[in-house]
Amino acid sequence: MRMLLYNIRYATGHRNGYHLPVPFFGFFKKTGINLQRIINFIRSVDPDIVGLVEVDSGSYRSGNSCQAEEIAKCLGYNYVAETKYSARSLAQRVPILKKQSNALLTRERIHGYSFHYFKEGVKRLIIKTELDEAVIFLVHLSLKYRHRQHQLEQLHTLVKRTEKEVIVAGDFNTFFGSRELKLFLAAANLQSANLLNLPSHPSHSPHRQIDFILHSPGIRITNFYIPDVKLSDHSPLVCDFSIEPTSKS
Repeated sequence: MRMLLYNIRYATGHRNGYHLPVPFFGFFKKTGINLQRIINFIRSVDPDIVGLVEVDSGSYRSGNSCQAEEIAKCLGYNYVAETKYSARSLAQRVPILKKQSNALLTRERIHGYSFHYFKEGVKRLIIKTELDEAVIFLVHLSLKYRHRQHQLEQLHTLVKRTEKEVIVAGDFNTFFGSRELKLFLAAANLQSANLLNLPSHPSHSPHRQIDFILHSPGIRITNFYIPDVKLSDHSPLVCDFSIEPTSKS
């Protein structure tokens, strides 16, 4: 099986024109053209599972349509999408922010899904999706170190309660490096698919490892690479894997 993880920055692009005529002006631009480029890229990778961070689920930028739904329709995926912010967040009162979401797309049968929310941080969503042989957790962790550590503690609890094999993927915002995850990996009995610690951010000159695909021991990684793609400020992660016949105990 193949998994693609990609923080697409709401398909608002990166660098060329993003900060013109004023800084971060690209954040407010229409996204149709770049979304089509992202769809073409996903098609070229042909993944079975797609974890998308920073998806526009219906603001004016995307023509009031959900980008995850558009991708799913074009490429034949099932999908789950939800806003990143909890119901009580002030972000839910701001038109463009309340449509900022994460999404999980897959050709596999979705047996069930649920949305959990971290107790701390602004971006709080955890998407839990159950497939035939594994459970996928998709996250976007806080920019603040203290919040990230509390979020990892809560994520550990969810992982340990899961009976199937586990993949935890997302933008972890680990600005102090992968060592931030050392205790979490040990406690949750997870491993990183990125054995060479390849960086994925920023895409024009990657030097930070902040995007991760983590997995339980029963999942065997057969290939991992980071394509040189600059459709977002993050580079995508591609991971090929198989699941061992023995189930997680």
